[in-house]
Amino acid sequence: MTKTLLVIDDAMIIREIIKDAVTEAGWTVVGEATDGQEGILRYSELKPDAVTLDLVMPNYDGLHALRGIRALDGQARVCVVSALDQRNVLKEAFRQGAADFIVKPFDKATLVETLEQLVSPPQTTAT
Repeated sequence: MTKTLLVIDDAMIIREIIKDAVTEAGWTVVGEATDGQEGILRYSELKPDAVTLDLVMPNYDGLHALRGIRALDGQARVCVVSALDQRNVLKEAFRQGAADFIVKPFDKATLVETLEQLVSPPQTTAT
C-alpha cells in the first residue's frame, strides 16, 4: 500500500520539490495547503500517513496548523520542514507534537528517509 503525504507550505517551489522527492520514492501526495488553517482542513479531509509542515506562513502559521492537526489526531506524524533558525519556535513545535525537523534547503534523500522513519512501525526486539 502506498504511503500518503500532505504538504503544507506557502512556497510553491518547496511544495514542488517535496512532491517530486516523495513521488520518486513511491509516495502519493494527497493534498497541499498554503497556510496553517488550510492545512488543518486538508488533514481532516484526507487523513494522510504523514505531513510536511513549514512553520513560517502568512495568515495562520505552522504552529497553528500543528495544534489543529494534533487536536484532530493525536497520532499525526508531522515533520517540520523550515528554514527557521529560532530555537524557541522549534522547541514549541516539538512540544506541540512535531515528530521531526528538516532544515531548508534540504537534501531530497534526507527528506524521504525521515518520512519513511516517521511512518515505519517501531522496531521491537525479541527477548
